This record gives sequence, C-alpha cells and structure tokens, in this order.
Amino acid sequence: MASMTAGPAAAAAIIERAAALLATDPARAGREAESVLKADPRDPRAALILASARRRLGDPRAALAILIPLARAFPKAANTQYELGVALAAVGDVAAAVAALRQTVSLHRDHADAWRALGDLLFRDGQAAAAEAAFAEHRRAAVTDPALKPAAEALFRGDVATAEQMVRQRLLTHLDDAAATRMLAEIYARQSRHGDAELLFARSLELDPGHDGARFSYADALFKQQKATQALAQIEALVARAPKDPAYLNLLAACLALVGEDDRVIAIFEDLLGDYPKQPRLWLNYGHTLRAVGRRDDAVAAYKRCLALAPDLGDAYWSLANLKVASFSEAEEATMRAALARPDLAIDDRLHLHYALGKALEDRKDFEASFGHYAQGAALRRTATPYDPETTTALMRRSKALFTEAFLGERQDLGAADEAPIFIVGLPRSGSTLIEQILASHSQVEGTMELPDIGLIARGLGADYPEALARLDGPALRALGESYIETTRVNRKLGRRFFIDKMPNNFQHVGLIRLILPKAKIIDARRHPMGSCFSAFKQHFAQGQSFSYDLTDLGRYYADYVELMAHFDAVAPGRVHRVLYEDMVTETEREVRRLLAYCGLAFEEACLKFYENDRTVRTVSSEQVRQPIYRGGLDQWRAYEPWLGPLKDALGPAYEGWRG
Repeated sequence: MASMTAGPAAAAAIIERAAALLATDPARAGREAESVLKADPRDPRAALILASARRRLGDPRAALAILIPLARAFPKAANTQYELGVALAAVGDVAAAVAALRQTVSLHRDHADAWRALGDLLFRDGQAAAAEAAFAEHRRAAVTDPALKPAAEALFRGDVATAEQMVRQRLLTHLDDAAATRMLAEIYARQSRHGDAELLFARSLELDPGHDGARFSYADALFKQQKATQALAQIEALVARAPKDPAYLNLLAACLALVGEDDRVIAIFEDLLGDYPKQPRLWLNYGHTLRAVGRRDDAVAAYKRCLALAPDLGDAYWSLANLKVASFSEAEEATMRAALARPDLAIDDRLHLHYALGKALEDRKDFEASFGHYAQGAALRRTATPYDPETTTALMRRSKALFTEAFLGERQDLGAADEAPIFIVGLPRSGSTLIEQILASHSQVEGTMELPDIGLIARGLGADYPEALARLDGPALRALGESYIETTRVNRKLGRRFFIDKMPNNFQHVGLIRLILPKAKIIDARRHPMGSCFSAFKQHFAQGQSFSYDLTDLGRYYADYVELMAHFDAVAPGRVHRVLYEDMVTETEREVRRLLAYCGLAFEEACLKFYENDRTVRTVSSEQVRQPIYRGGLDQWRAYEPWLGPLKDALGPAYEGWRG
C-alpha cells in the first residue's frame, strides 16, 4: 500500500490498480483509494473509487456522502454522475437517480452501464417506452469495437439493411468475431428470422460463452420458435446467476407456459408484480396466465389494472374483448376512440384497438362499423406479417404428388409404433378447442396445447420438403417419430395413455404424420368456410396464422386445405376422422360417440360435461369451452355477408364442397 508521501506517479498507479479491483474486490479497492486520499484528500479519482467501493459493499449512503459534493464540484464528470445515479437509486430516490443518469449519458453517450441502469429505473417506474429506448441505447453503446461501431449506429437508427451489409463485410475477414456474430444474430432476430438468429447466437456463445446478453437473446430466439425445452435450459442458467432480473424472469415465465407449468408461471408474475407494480405489461402477461387457468375474474382485474397504468395499451383492450363474455362500457369505447385519434399511437396499439372496437361494435350489432375496424386491424397486421399464398398452394400440390396410395402403402408401418398422439388439424376457429376439451375430459386422454414439434420436424427436412421424405428409410422415419414422442414428453403431465396435439396447421403435414407415426389418430376439425374464415379474420392471433389477415388469402388457404384433405381421404380412406363443427353443436352426443370410437376409447359421460373440466386452455376459445354447447354462434358470419365477397370468390368450389 502506498505511503502518505507517495508521488503523483505512484498515486496514479494505485488508482489504476484500485479501479481494476472494483468489480472483483471492492473492499481492497476502497483501501487502495483511501491510501491515496491520505496523501491528497482532494484527489477526485480516489474519492470516486472509494464511493463506488462503498456502494458495491452495500453502503450507498456512505457513498452519497462522498458523491454529492464530488458531483457538485465536477458536474461534467460522467463517471461521477453515473455513480451518483446508481447510489441514489439504491436509497430509493428514483427521480434524482434518473436525473443523474440522464446527465451521465448527455455527457458521455456511449456510457453503456448508465443506459442500462437508466432503463432499469424507468422500467421499475412503469415507463415502458422510455425504458425500451434506454435499453436500445445500451445495446448500441455496448458495442465498443471501432470496426463495428458504425453498424451498431445503423442498427440503432433502424437501418437494418446497412447494418447487415457492414457486419457481413466484417465477418468475411473475421469469421470468429463473437461481437460481429452476435450483431448479425440480432439483425436476423429483428427480421423475425428466428431460426437463423438461433444458429448465430449459438455460434457467438461458442466464441464467448460468458456473454449473458447473447445467452438471453439465444433463449428468446428459441422461445419464439416454441422450442421450450432448449430455451428453458438457457434462461434458467441466467436466472440462477441473476434471480431478480425482470427480463430473465419474464422470459422464464413465457417458456414455462409453453410446457404447462402454470403454477410456477403465476408465482413468477406475482413476485415480479411485487417488485414492479407499475409495469403494465407484467399485469397484461399475468392476466393471460390467469385466463388460461380459468380465473376469469382475476384476469379481468389484471387487464384493467394494466389499463389504469397504460390507458392506450391496445393489447389490454383486445385481451378483454377476447374473453368474449362481456361488453365494453361507453366510457371504455370513448377511451379507445380517443387513443386511435392520436397520430403518434404505436402501430401495435392501433391494430389491437381496432380489433377491440370491432368486437365492441359487433356486440352492439353495428356490423358495418364493426367490420371496418376488423378490416383496419387486419390490414395493419398484414403489413407486419407478409404472407405468400402461392407458397401454401405449392406445398399442397407437391404433397398431393408425393403422397400417393402406393407411396404411403409401401411405408405404412415404418415409423414409430407409439399410438399415444391424437392430432387435431384444420383451420383455427373451427371448433378444434371444443374437440380437444371433449377428448381431454376422458380418463385416458391428456390435452396439451398447440405443439410446434411436427412443423419443426418438417422445417428440419430442408427446402425440398416434402419430397425429402422419399429419401428416408425405415430407421430414419422411425427416428423422426420417436423424436416427436420425446420432445413432446415435457408437455405430458398426467401420464395418460393418449395426448392431444392441437396445432391446426398440421393439416399440411398429414403425410409426414402418417409416415413417422402410423398409429397416431388424426382428426380434421372442420367448419362452414364462411364461419371459419370470418371468425379467423376478426381474430388477432398472438403469432402465426399470417394467412388470416386478408379475406382473399383466407379463402385460398381454406380451399387448399379442403383439397389436400380430400386427397388423403382418397389415398388413405378412413385414416382421418372428420368432425363438422355444425354437427357437433347440433348432435353433440352422437358426434362425441363417433369421435371416441375412432380414437378407440370407451364412452364416458365426462366427455359430454366437458365444460366442467378445469384444465388449462390457452386458445382464444378458453371461455367458450368452459360453458355448455352454445348454438347461437353458428351463423354469426351472415351479419357480415355484404362485406365478405372477396372471401366467397376465393373459396371457389370449396364454398359448396366444404363438407367433404
């Protein structure tokens, strides 16, 4: 340790050493700083290190005793302002802390730690937009490599194409650059290229395993593809190191919801809301979970608490509308209209408000105005989620060409022998949740959710799917089937003989299912095309279903679906069981008995009392299937018929031949 007579050079060396020790040994760093201050009590560098050491050792008030006069004496010292802000936050003086941190970044725009601390404070205070802006600045400022700084600036201002070009150029000559790899992964994530982002985040972690930001983004990319088990492994590792981090906990809750761990999800949100009661999106997500487990009144209360904090949050209004059990008040409608009149309203809030007002006006039987709002919401969503109907039609035609009677016959027993899966396929809003609820009320059947696994298997076969299946032999097909059984095991909590996979889009993969799981049951949930398609059109889905935001796209999609299912009826008769929603509603017991017989299940009265089943339901029909059969919704689409011409035209022959 330096003596009181240490010269300037020795003092500078001690200060440099002390600064390096702050993160790992703040007590020693403080002692080193005190030794310099004994020689020169006015040394601002040593005073700042001592203050930081005391804060890190859990004594922010002692730190403030040093920092307040130091900041007054040196108002343009960014690091002093930063330490002042963090210490003020530690003693609960949020307003003063925010002011100090804003002063920090005004003096030093690339102070990444200050942006992060500012974002954390704003998030805790419920200022979601301001917090996200601060976090975006943190991501920009955290890039310190001069070669990548221009790309970070381009990405920050939204010029994704320029940023991608710069990063790719860097990687041409620096293939193992972890920071550049992370940045390209982030670019892909912003473009919703989550599979590509996943691969690059994984690569960046190979190069830099300790980068928690990359690990979080990797987990998020996995979650967005519904790869719950893999995502959980990553996010739980982060939570173990930072058990109170709200971003980590929120993503952990989302991943746990995918595997049905609802008790843990609710506990996480209740803990988070104890720490962050002003954060509206936490109340929103909490409401979603409460709804899924059947706590409707609590869900409503959570959504309304969300709106009290963020009156313009369109998602909360849409979530209330989506409960489909109550109407909005005139005051709530007026609030929504006022929000829509704001030119600066975010697109996401705007589209959700259009959907919510569409539902409010539908309840009041103002169908023309209702349709106008549904159409405006759909148009905004369509812009954000492009859809190419030609791709769907091409997949249907290629599937018909490949899956002939001979092709299926030659491979009919090559897949995994497990008989547990029951697939429910079709279009969303066609009664699939009702069928699932009926089957899940049987003592031998477990309902899970809309599982992504079949789609992931299909994508994993490459761009030439489904033709790639022709190259697979028996062991390969069996391995795919066994992989499906293994990856879905996490969703099976009850140990029952059968389980349901209710992903509607799996109708595109009936041939794949037949090859890899030949003993699986497949149920085609079908509804009148106008009823099914319009119900999907007026529904804003959390993800997927990008075909549903345009009436012509919807009609073509439904027609492709009917054509493909007719093909499988012809080449594999009796292997797919069709349930017409209209028949299930009007002849419930007859259709339930037919359904159970197809699945090889004995009739149980509980299947007719499906509405008494208190299982978790995550689809938009959650409230409807907790009630007895409702017949009044069969022809709701007819009130909107004057505006559904493009849908009817696109359906073509499927309009009349939909029953199969």
